[in-house]
Amino acid sequence: MSTMTRELHAILTESLLEPMEIPGRPDPRREAQVAPSQYRNAIGKFRIHRDSNCSACGKCVTLCPHGVHKRPKGYRLPIRPLDYRCIGFDCSRTDHYCVGACPSGSLSLSMNPVFETMGDCRWTPDLIASQWAMAETGHRPPPHLECETGGSGGGFDKLRFRFPQSVPKGLRRQDISTELLLNRRNDSRPKVKIDIPWYGGGMSFGSTNIRVLLGKVRAAEVWNTFSCTGEGGYPERFIPHADHMITQVATGLFGVREETIQRARIVEFKYAQGAKPGLGGHLLGDKNTPEVASMREAVVGTSLFSPFPFHSVYSIEDHKKHLDWIAHVNPRALLSAKVSTPADVDMVAVGVYCAGAHIVHIDGSYGGTGAAPNIAKKNIAMPIEYAINQCHQFLAAEGVRDEITLMASGGIRTPADVAKAIALGADGVVIGTAELVALECIRCGACESGRGCARGICTTDNELLERVEIGWCTQRLVNMHNAWREMVVDILYRLGLESVAALRGRTDLLMHLDYMEQ
Repeated sequence: MSTMTRELHAILTESLLEPMEIPGRPDPRREAQVAPSQYRNAIGKFRIHRDSNCSACGKCVTLCPHGVHKRPKGYRLPIRPLDYRCIGFDCSRTDHYCVGACPSGSLSLSMNPVFETMGDCRWTPDLIASQWAMAETGHRPPPHLECETGGSGGGFDKLRFRFPQSVPKGLRRQDISTELLLNRRNDSRPKVKIDIPWYGGGMSFGSTNIRVLLGKVRAAEVWNTFSCTGEGGYPERFIPHADHMITQVATGLFGVREETIQRARIVEFKYAQGAKPGLGGHLLGDKNTPEVASMREAVVGTSLFSPFPFHSVYSIEDHKKHLDWIAHVNPRALLSAKVSTPADVDMVAVGVYCAGAHIVHIDGSYGGTGAAPNIAKKNIAMPIEYAINQCHQFLAAEGVRDEITLMASGGIRTPADVAKAIALGADGVVIGTAELVALECIRCGACESGRGCARGICTTDNELLERVEIGWCTQRLVNMHNAWREMVVDILYRLGLESVAALRGRTDLLMHLDYMEQ
């Protein structure tokens, strides 16, 4: 980070927030602290221009409550407006509208044309920018950004909650529980409980920057939840955080060793992923650096493709042998199976339960980063909102719903998506892309390329690696978890529910826009 960038970073991190106390398990590390963009010209929805007529009166600095205008000590003129913080034309209805109040008329406001070039119909520019805002501040983004629904025209974007007109007397936000129990079996293994109803999905060392991965697990540690190694092995730098790292055993068995299984609290078998079912994982050669190759016990520069499926698993009985192997190697680990969402995903979920797993993780077709082929993402697996309820109802009909934890992933973008997935029948969700967006991913779709990631997130290139810092990644994700929890709690409060567990399967609280009574 250059000297000028460090100075700007110091300016931006001037306190904009009041520390927030988290009920249940107070932890000062969870307090929201400003973690601003690492770019001098961060992308925002609006553009503020200050022309040469500026008289340096400083009125804009005094007026703006959003931190758009800053004049550091020793500067005659305010620095370039931090217009990504600007709330736009809505500000004209307030008494702090800088454009109207400028005595020299040197300020002008317009839409930012670059903003609309980001993302796609699922991850709209507003959703991307709102995720950035939550990662920066730790709280709900300002109202000019749509932070709950995208523009896909289906899926979670067509679901809405039916909020009652009033909430039960005595219900307080600070008393609402977001804890999630991961082991529901009456066995000898630990009753692992996390403080928020989500954990981080598998991102392998090789597909993603090691600093990003460390930021993910450190934030998970702060929030008493988990991150996941993905199928790229278990770097030694994860060891201090082993109690919050899920070890993944995938079909390629890259980096799978007895000692990595023994240190895990959760071991996840990845049979398939929703973004590319039937294809296995893949890592192209330009991301297979010496460090990655050493971890995966492979040849540097060669493309690595995981087979599909496990060639030792063709039945539930074979699956049980896998779980029994892990259970023997690590008597304290919880057992999880990650599967995609075929038409008979409900039968798969029951089979996973019968084999002895504690967690069945279903991964729908909307998931994955830019490394997954579009033809697979868009045409093979079932959308996750259908799969969740199908699994939930079948597990209930079989009388085992309360003995297994159902986790859902594949397109969970927002706290509203989290709540909708749980209302459909999931116990919790697994997130991945949302974490990368919090770290200023712009959804360019070049994740598979060694130097393709414009932000240095999904890369193994040592030069691009310098774009991100572990502490910055950690704080951005700590803030994101805080904002998401606040918003989930708000939804539960408005629904009149005292815990996230009480929301599970409450489809009566949901409505679909296509079937609303006119």
